Amino acid sequence: MTDSPLPPLPALPAVSYVMPVLNEEGFLARAVEAVLAQAYDGEKELVLALGPSRDRSTQIAEGIAAADPRVRLVDNPERDIPAGLNRAIRASTHPVVIRVDAHSELTPDYTARGVQALRDTGAANVGGVMRAAGTSPVQRAIARGYNSPYGLGGGAYHGDGTPGPAESAYLGIFRREAIDAVGGYDPGILRGEDWELNLRMRRAGYTVWFEPALGVTYWPRASFGDLAKQFFATGTWRAVLVRKYGRANPWRFFAPGTLVVSLAASLVVMLLLLTSVLPWGWWALGLAPLATYALAIAFAVWRIPEQRGARDRLLTAAALVTMHTCWGAGFLRGITLGGGRVVDRSRA
Repeated sequence: MTDSPLPPLPALPAVSYVMPVLNEEGFLARAVEAVLAQAYDGEKELVLALGPSRDRSTQIAEGIAAADPRVRLVDNPERDIPAGLNRAIRASTHPVVIRVDAHSELTPDYTARGVQALRDTGAANVGGVMRAAGTSPVQRAIARGYNSPYGLGGGAYHGDGTPGPAESAYLGIFRREAIDAVGGYDPGILRGEDWELNLRMRRAGYTVWFEPALGVTYWPRASFGDLAKQFFATGTWRAVLVRKYGRANPWRFFAPGTLVVSLAASLVVMLLLLTSVLPWGWWALGLAPLATYALAIAFAVWRIPEQRGARDRLLTAAALVTMHTCWGAGFLRGITLGGGRVVDRSRA
C-alpha cells in the first residue's frame, strides 16, 4: 500500500495518546475518560501538553495524572497546537501515536479499529469521521454546518465514505517511524498542521488512509463570534499553505476567498445603485453574486437534516454564512500578508 514500507505491527502494539490542552476545563475530563476507557487490550499511555490556560484546565490535568499513572504531563509554553503535539510526541514512548483533542471524544472501539487498519493497510496514518455535536441551539447549528458538505465540504472525514487512501486525516493514528521520518509537525504552521504533516508523509511515500468505521465526536464552538475567530484563523493559514505548497492544495480551498471578493463587489454595486450613483439596467447584473449566494444558502438549509422549525433554519444559515465568509476573509488576508501571528484564540 506504500512506497515506504513500514515494519509489521504486532497484534496489540502499545499506543501513546497525545493531547494538547489549552482552556478546556469544560471538556478535558470527559475527553480523557474516553481515551482511558478505550476497549483496547494493548498497553496505553496518555501525554497531555499543557498550555498556559486561563481556566482550571491545568489543575484538572494535574488531578487526573495524580490519580492514574498512565497519564503524564508536559508543558507547552508556546500555547500553539503543533508545538504542543511535538512536545507530547517526544515525551511518549510507544510505536503507535494517536492524536486526540480535548474537545473531542473517541468511540470505545476507536483504538482497536484504528490499529487494525494500520496493520491491514500498511499505512503510516489512519483517520476516521469527525461527527460534530452540540448542546445549545447555536452549537447544534454550527455542528450541522460541520457535518454538511455545504459547510466545509471536500474532506472525506466530514462525512461517511469508502475506505481508501486520503489527502489528510482527522486527528490521526500514526506509526511513530513515519512521524520521525518527516520531522513531526511544523511548529511554524499554526492552523492546518494536520494537512501539512500528511502532505509531507505522502510526499515521502507513505500512505494516509481514511477508515469510516472510526468515529470521533467533536464539540465545536458554541457562539458565532468564536466560530468567526476560528474560521478567520483557519482561512489565513490555509492561504499560507497555498503560498508554500501551491498546486498541492485542492481547488476547493480557493472557493471561499473567491466568494468573499464576489460578494464584496456585489454589495458595492448594490450601494451605488441604491444611491443612484449607477443607473439601473445592465449594472443590476452586478447583484448576481449576492442573489446566487442567497439562493445557494437557502438550498443548503433546505437540504440539511436535523432541523426543527424556522429558528433552527435561521441559525443554520447564520452558521454557514459565518463559516464561508470568515474563512474566505482569512484566506485573503493570508494570501496577501501571510500568517503573522493570526491564531485562533476563540477557546481562550
